[in-house]
This record gives sequence, C-alpha cells and structure tokens, in this order.
Amino acid sequence: MISIVVVTHERVHLLRRCVEDVLLRTSPRTREIVVWNNASADGTREYLDGLSEPRVRVVQSSENIGQNAYARAFALATQDYFVELDDDVIEAPPGWDETLLEAFQRLPKIGYLAASLVDDPNDSASQYFKHLRDERGAYTRRKINGVPILAGPTGGGCTMTSRALYERVGGFGQNEKLIYWHEDAAYVRKIQRIGYHAAILEDLRVWHAGGPYYSKVSHTKLEFHRREGRRRNRKDRVKRVLLRVPGFAALNARYDWFDPPFTYVPPKFERFQDRAG
Repeated sequence: MISIVVVTHERVHLLRRCVEDVLLRTSPRTREIVVWNNASADGTREYLDGLSEPRVRVVQSSENIGQNAYARAFALATQDYFVELDDDVIEAPPGWDETLLEAFQRLPKIGYLAASLVDDPNDSASQYFKHLRDERGAYTRRKINGVPILAGPTGGGCTMTSRALYERVGGFGQNEKLIYWHEDAAYVRKIQRIGYHAAILEDLRVWHAGGPYYSKVSHTKLEFHRREGRRRNRKDRVKRVLLRVPGFAALNARYDWFDPPFTYVPPKFERFQDRAG
C-alpha cells in the first residue's frame, strides 16, 4: 500500500531516531521502506546494515548524489502511495502513515500532502513555516470531506503523493548541476500544471530536527541557500521598484501577480555538537 523513501547523509544520530521513533511506528499499511545512504562515513552504513526490520531495503550509494537520490530511490518503490521522509524527522505518533493515507484518499485534488511540524524553535523548517503562516498569511485553512488542511506551501519533510500521479507527471527530477536543490518544490510545480495542489494536514504533527542546531550543515546546502538568497534579493529589488509605481501596488493586490518582498530572519542557533547519545 505505502512505500516510504528516506535519503540520508552523515546524520546517523538523527537517522537512528528516524528509524526507531518514526519508521518503526508505521502501521501495516507501509509495506516497504527504502533508505538511500549517500556515501556517509559517520557510521550510517554500519547502523543500516545492522537493521533487522524486514520492510527496510537499504541502498548504499558509493557517492553523494544529494536530493537526486529521491528519483532513483522512488524508482525502486512498488506500492500505490509514496511518502518522502527526511532523515531528520525524529518523532511521529504511532500509525502516522495510516493517518496520512486516509486523509490523502479523501482529498481528491491534493496531490502532495504534508504532515504538520511540531513548533520547535531550534528547527529551521518549522520556524520558516511558522513565519509563512503567522507573518505572511501564506496558508488558507480549509476543510475538505471532513479533513482540515492548510492550503499553501509545503516541504518534503513527511509528505505523501500517489504512485499514479507521480508517474503521470514524471516523478521527482534530477538536477545535473546541483546535488542539493528543492526537488519537492519542482514536483509541486509539476502537479499544479495539471490541476493538483499541495497542502498540510493540520491533525498530524511530526518532529523535524533540521538546521545547524541539530546537525552540521553541508557545504553544498549552504552554497545553495546563499545562491537562492542572492536570487531572491535581486527579484525583491525589482519588486520594490514596481511597487513604487503609482497604482501598481493596488493592482498587484487585486491580481496577485507576486508576493511582496520580505526579509526572513531565522532564529539564532548554537553551534552543533554531537547529540548521538
């Protein structure tokens, strides 16, 4: 019924929690779990080789191909529903996969359904989505067929799609130039082109432990965000010029051509220390 894919690199202290407090809390609806190890050298290989869970299939990659591993790992999946799960999701309620599946099946036009994130001031992802929700009003609260959702931006932390939709749009892509990039956002753009949407399931919360408080941030990820920051700043400069044109701000508010420029200041993090124990 459900295939779960986890891609991991150099975060065995978080992966261990992900396996024990998330993956092993799944219901019988989850038939297979593919864990792709991106050439980790921190004990990840040994930890994965020692797992006895029969549903787990481990792929030990000889090189770090980053987010491109999702496309290759999902090519191995055989079930009707796919879950993309970050290796730094470290806690979820028992049967969370069944909760996600039952909600997804009742939402015919939602093609990418994410679990909510526990509000953790040290987790960069939960704080970013909190900012989008509380400061920018980026979400619309709706109830469809009795399922409460937040319609709006999602991440790939703990997110479901169907195999049928995945294959219809060509699945997750691969980036020839980058190993870290937003493969989840690219997938959402694909499904939106054929009338599907992304949303967050309000009633399901998982604990995401991302950012430099919990683990060392890779050089490629830092470079990606620096590049994205520069790109966003260039776009925001153009937006500010346009918004100074008399009457343009009112037209933009009416037709929603683009979001206003904004500055997001992430929380301050202490330096990462090994929390494996």
